[in-house]
Amino acid sequence: MVGFLFYMENRIRIAVQKSGRLNEDSLKLLKECGIAIDMGEDRLKVSAANFPMDIFFLRNSDIPQYVEDGVADIAIIGENLLIETPHRVDVVLKLGFSKCKVSLAIPKSEDYPGLHYFNDKKLATSYPNTLRLFLKKNGLEAEIHQISGSVEIAPNIGLADGICDIVSSGSTLFKNGLKEVAVIHRSEAVLISGQNLDPPTRQLLGKLIFRINAVLAARSNKYILLNAPNDKLKEIVALLPGMRSPTILPLAEAGWSSLHSVINENEFWDRIDALTAAGAQGILVVPIEKMVQ
Repeated sequence: MVGFLFYMENRIRIAVQKSGRLNEDSLKLLKECGIAIDMGEDRLKVSAANFPMDIFFLRNSDIPQYVEDGVADIAIIGENLLIETPHRVDVVLKLGFSKCKVSLAIPKSEDYPGLHYFNDKKLATSYPNTLRLFLKKNGLEAEIHQISGSVEIAPNIGLADGICDIVSSGSTLFKNGLKEVAVIHRSEAVLISGQNLDPPTRQLLGKLIFRINAVLAARSNKYILLNAPNDKLKEIVALLPGMRSPTILPLAEAGWSSLHSVINENEFWDRIDALTAAGAQGILVVPIEKMVQ
């Protein structure tokens, strides 16, 4: 009798929202991580072609339970969902996209003296647990009306005095005659994992996190090239710390050098102004595709 050895590749299972902005941002992140996904129409499960990963497309509110139960190993969801419906999962990484706020809003015509405004008021929301925790934390008593959608219309039809809802740009509030008056929680997409992953799956998760960190670092930094007179190098180098220190190369023109470095997106314009004032010329700023630190 001849025996055969079968090799089954270990795969990591990731759940993402099946539609909407978070779905698009999640798939974009995976693509930037070099993971090729062959999307079929209306498919709820696909496999990556070049990374041991299966992708499940699920309803957003169901995802944390799937991860807790071990049906999916990891997932990308909005942080606010974990606050509304806590589950036994671990937040592995904040991803920096799909940012929003869970906020309180009232009619624009109303004066707002402070949080005590909401005492004994009626509030409509799709996030009753988040709102209840906030009210308790601040010693407030209010009547909560839970509704599943179109929360913004509630004050206009007399159902509530105010609302608690997700706010991105604020345009929906404005269109419905409301104004944001208090932020309960700031949220963004997060990578979560189950608490009982086996070692091979944890190893795959580590590889994925390595790729994600390289993508996120690239998104928040720019590659900068500039020319500078040699007598100003010390001052300019002090403005460009880079990953370790700037690269300095001599130019064909005597007395000048080219500096190459990395600059954080948040510091970009302040640094540019300072560099120009210090004598830098010919400044080029280039996006970074990946950045391994």
